Amino acid sequence: MISPFLVLAIGTCLASSLVPEKEKDPKYWRDQAQQTLKNALRLQTLNTNVAKNVIMFLGDGMGVSTVTAARILKGQLHHHPGEETKLEMDKFPYVALSKTYNTNAQVPDSAGTATAYLCGVKANEGTVGVSAATQRSQCNTTQGNEVTSILRWAKDAGKSVGIVTTTRVNHATPSASYAHSADRDWYSDNEMPPEALSQGCKDIAYQLMHNVKDIEVIMGGGRKYMFPKNRTDVEYELDEKARGTRLDGLNLIDIWKSFKPKHKHSHYVWNRTDLLALDPHTVDYLLGLFEPGDMQYELNRNNVTDPSLSEMVEMAIRILNKNPKGFFLLVEGGRIDHGHHEGKAKQALHEAVEMDQAIGQAGAMTSIEDTLTVVTADHSHVFTFGGYTPRGNSIFGLAPMVSDTDKKPFTAILYGNGPGYKVVGGERENVSMVDYAHNNYQAQSAVPLRHETHGGEDVAVFAKGPMAHLLHGVHEQNYIPHVMAYAACVGANRDHCASASSSGSPSPGPLLLPLALLPLGGLF
Repeated sequence: MISPFLVLAIGTCLASSLVPEKEKDPKYWRDQAQQTLKNALRLQTLNTNVAKNVIMFLGDGMGVSTVTAARILKGQLHHHPGEETKLEMDKFPYVALSKTYNTNAQVPDSAGTATAYLCGVKANEGTVGVSAATQRSQCNTTQGNEVTSILRWAKDAGKSVGIVTTTRVNHATPSASYAHSADRDWYSDNEMPPEALSQGCKDIAYQLMHNVKDIEVIMGGGRKYMFPKNRTDVEYELDEKARGTRLDGLNLIDIWKSFKPKHKHSHYVWNRTDLLALDPHTVDYLLGLFEPGDMQYELNRNNVTDPSLSEMVEMAIRILNKNPKGFFLLVEGGRIDHGHHEGKAKQALHEAVEMDQAIGQAGAMTSIEDTLTVVTADHSHVFTFGGYTPRGNSIFGLAPMVSDTDKKPFTAILYGNGPGYKVVGGERENVSMVDYAHNNYQAQSAVPLRHETHGGEDVAVFAKGPMAHLLHGVHEQNYIPHVMAYAACVGANRDHCASASSSGSPSPGPLLLPLALLPLGGLF
């Protein structure tokens, strides 16, 4: 029997032939490092302009291992080895780490984390837009514990605001920007317990239409939560799961339209064709709901009915950019998380690559002189890749060795837990007997679970534009919106902005105030 270490040695020899010729010359690496050094030295001149615009990209579940794997995939999609490729976020000059724990959870969920990076305070898992004094699913612990988000602060400062997501628009991440809910799963009143309804709590879809009535752009999925129970969906007429869910009989689309001023141009669209037909110069308000639930994975997307994340971001910026006071835009690549939960790494990584393309799109439409862009994740996943793979190895491919224990091959990508745990004949499944390159292949996991779990390690924060240098080192996750607010001169801490109107650049200000803890009726 051939030793697995011999297999590794052979693979290493073969890999040497994969080294690009230019990389064999030490000058290549020295010149590259010197150029990087010059770029770093330029950062000594800080960009302290006021951020007219703030764009936050949130890759749900996009831990560092996902970023690295997505980088390789991006390169390989362009027929390169992949490791040397740069994601758009890799080009950002400032990088920090964010501590993601919830107030009651070592490994967090997307609701408590969203409250942190949007509202500026840490919260309990499963709750959105409320402080840690609110207990999950306990409606009567909500009142008085609401906290507002940077979307609200920007709107109150006269900026336009927008939400773009590949999940439901009332899912955990976007909902923290406008809702105050003791339970992230209260998508409509259909999902709420009678006790919560009797105590006066409102579902998240209802809050989307009523809490901040003049959000200029809302795009994503979640159509069914806007319509009365059993209302047939416009796209999936025969699918019972796509039907309306609301028990109160409300048509929230009609309510959304009724709140808009008569002299403004409001548009509701449910498909890509109608979206791309819009002239953003004549659109004041846009509501786009492209699926009954979450949007389709990018690999499965119907490019007639469903727009890509990049297309939604482009339309959003064109609409929001008309406001001379600027805008705040939240963009979520939300289905990275779903791919990982299902053990479908290929789906997750293609979602991450698409979000990176949207980041590039936004960068091409804005300027670092007046636009602060922040890219981060809410949490990680127990996703990893390894196995001494050679340079240019398909990110979805096999390791160049077999296990020295069960003598079977394994893929480079693996999960710590999840649905990919498979035993055949009392032994680990032989992956060479299955199509591990399939879009929906579930990578092997160490522990069997129906749904793979989040990871608890820190996540990266990438930043560029005005005041981006304030994101550095290791931070609590709730620090992020305080930086964005400080840079944009919105929210409570605006003392440093007094000189901005005359000089165009704010002077260094005082320490950040705990702006999310101020009363709702105060400065927000």
